[in-house]
Amino acid sequence: MLTFVPTPLGNLQDITYRALSVFESARLFLCEDTRVTRHLLDLLHERGYLAALPEAEFLSFNEHNGPARLKQIADRLESEAVVYVSDAGMPAISDPGQLLVAWCQEREIPYDVLPGPSAVTVAYAASGFESGRFLFYGFLPHQGRPRREALEELLRSPWDTVLYEAPHRLEKLLEAIVQRDATRPVFAAKELSKKHQRYYRGSARELLERVRAEGAIRGEWVVVMAGASDTAAVLHPEEIEAMDLPPKVKAKLFARLLGGTVSEWYDRLVRKG
Repeated sequence: MLTFVPTPLGNLQDITYRALSVFESARLFLCEDTRVTRHLLDLLHERGYLAALPEAEFLSFNEHNGPARLKQIADRLESEAVVYVSDAGMPAISDPGQLLVAWCQEREIPYDVLPGPSAVTVAYAASGFESGRFLFYGFLPHQGRPRREALEELLRSPWDTVLYEAPHRLEKLLEAIVQRDATRPVFAAKELSKKHQRYYRGSARELLERVRAEGAIRGEWVVVMAGASDTAAVLHPEEIEAMDLPPKVKAKLFARLLGGTVSEWYDRLVRKG
């Protein structure tokens, strides 16, 4: 049987008794990164959480080799004790484990998902936002127009939004939010459950200034943006497109709404028109 097992975000004490029991009986580990999983098991054993290291095979399973790996180990999913783990936190959420879930569902193969640590729920609980309703988006597109358009859509949403962000893109994310809505309430959590965990709460501009001043960019980040307070007052790109306005005026509106320069949008509109 295949079992999806959450692993600690950083603090080993967050491992569950149930997870340890599944580890001890596993004969095959499917891992986002086998080195990370082996290191985790070694630490659990050294500190007395795991009675003995499992006698198991370790295979990588990621977005690149997932389909091929499934063909290789398909029969074992039903006949052996198989574990899937992410590098940290809840598997199969913004994670290659989604391929395994779909495979099992399509073929009616039994599987189980254990409850455990999740950066999404920890960060939202720590944010202090009161609506209790949120959208988990995962990672934004890395750059360019897809990133600008995705962020604009989220900023228009009435729902709070939880994002994962890489440290080298955090400052650009906050800059983009400031450009669009400098007073938007934002919460950012760094290195959840680890030694250097930090919480930041304030307006987008305040957070940008603070992380710059503290040099706090390094580490793993979860960002929570408050939902838009008045979505009716926000123009959508398609509404601008339909307006009877000169291209230069439209270009200024698009640049303000989605980022980029006025000249870039003007050239795009002229070519399209």
